[in-house]
Amino acid sequence: MNHFKTKKSNRIELHAGDLDQKIVQIEQYFSHTEDLNIQKLVCSDQACALFYIDALVNIELIQSTVIKPMMDSSEKGIKQSLTAVEVRKSSDLILIGQCLLEGYCIIVTEMNCDAIMLPAAQTYSRSIQEPTGEQVVKGPHDGFIESLNTNLYLLRHRMKNPKMKVKYFKLGHVTNTKVAMVYMNNIANPKIVAECEKRLCAIDLDYLYTVGNLDEMLEEHPLSPFPQTLQTERPDRAVSYLMEGKITIFVDGNPSVLILPITFFSFYQSSDDYNSRWITGSFFRFIRLISFIMAICLPAIYIATVTYHSEVLPIGILYSVKVSLTYVPLPPILEAFFMQIILELLKEAAIRLPTSISQTIGIVGGLVIGTAVVQAQLVSNTMIVIIGLTAIASFVTPINEFGTSLRILGFPMMIAAALFGFFGIAIMLMLVFIHLCKIETLGVPYFAPFGPFQGKENMKDIFLRLPIWAVNKNPWKSSLKQSVFGRWKRR
Repeated sequence: MNHFKTKKSNRIELHAGDLDQKIVQIEQYFSHTEDLNIQKLVCSDQACALFYIDALVNIELIQSTVIKPMMDSSEKGIKQSLTAVEVRKSSDLILIGQCLLEGYCIIVTEMNCDAIMLPAAQTYSRSIQEPTGEQVVKGPHDGFIESLNTNLYLLRHRMKNPKMKVKYFKLGHVTNTKVAMVYMNNIANPKIVAECEKRLCAIDLDYLYTVGNLDEMLEEHPLSPFPQTLQTERPDRAVSYLMEGKITIFVDGNPSVLILPITFFSFYQSSDDYNSRWITGSFFRFIRLISFIMAICLPAIYIATVTYHSEVLPIGILYSVKVSLTYVPLPPILEAFFMQIILELLKEAAIRLPTSISQTIGIVGGLVIGTAVVQAQLVSNTMIVIIGLTAIASFVTPINEFGTSLRILGFPMMIAAALFGFFGIAIMLMLVFIHLCKIETLGVPYFAPFGPFQGKENMKDIFLRLPIWAVNKNPWKSSLKQSVFGRWKRR
């Protein structure tokens, strides 16, 4: 039986009288919709009516498990003749309507106030494929889909542990969207779990369509440019966070899941890091972390340098930059804004266009627009290089939403550089890191383990991806490490 935490609502009882009155009552509750199918039957000399919504049920399943057993039964009662796995009874019209909308078929009899509810849902789902936005070189190539049951199967398939706990919720007064909260009961912090459950129960919405709607309701700092929950479509990534004591939240009909509480450094960890040797994984993770500074500071550093601090450049580079700026009518700040906006337009156009056409946008943006604006002397060659490197640095981030946040953060950084030079960049970076140290997600510091500092033990998987025997807390870790080092010494 399904158990959902929903807000209390007024109970509406089915009529205790004639069968026709019950039929009219259910029809009125569903606004006389034409896809509500009603069949009158007689079973064991007792009149009854069968209700189901055409698009939500498997007609063949109803025929084999409901109608045929009822017709073949002569002496047994209606409930005894049914062969469905789950049979529920209720006289609450609201619960009956909710079950009909979930793909149940309902049997109402003339003599009994309780309706019999049997599952007969029709399922449609696409095949399990690798998420296009989180592709990896090594590792699993499956991803979550729009079916909640399938997504939970992908978790259970990897995590065969009885301590993995699932809690269901219903959110949205109109949509009644099914939401699942999953965590490891023996690893997750009970206070964090209780706080997350409290916030989910307190959500008051008329509709909940996507994970993004839920994300907005759970984040604590809506004005922050940094995302406070991590969205992923990779089951292996979700399982790894479960093993770290985090919570995953599924929304029925969405392939993305929410991971929380999350930290800043989680956005720079990729599945490829753990599917490669630790030296390779550490190298690429370190490059990603460097890309954070490049993505938000590179255009600002260029603007500050050519506007106020040109003396820091070697004479050869300075001459080249000044020559490229000779005939450009726009100041560097407007150059950077113009090219950043062009970059975002090209990115959005590539996403919205069909795949067969979107490749053309790269050619148009790289060759036509890039070459044309330089030849028209609207933008300098150096600015094209700077914006290109900035875009690459923002795209390095494994989570696309975080890369977008960095590009947005680059605009106030450029304004500060245009007004105050290097001093403005330093002030903006100081404000950014103060903000990172200040915000929290479900009580967990966002910039942990640095803000506040939590000791060397919690820094093993931050800048570098250390070997598994150096971070795994299993009892065999020390003996394995000693055997490895012993082998090195013998050599």
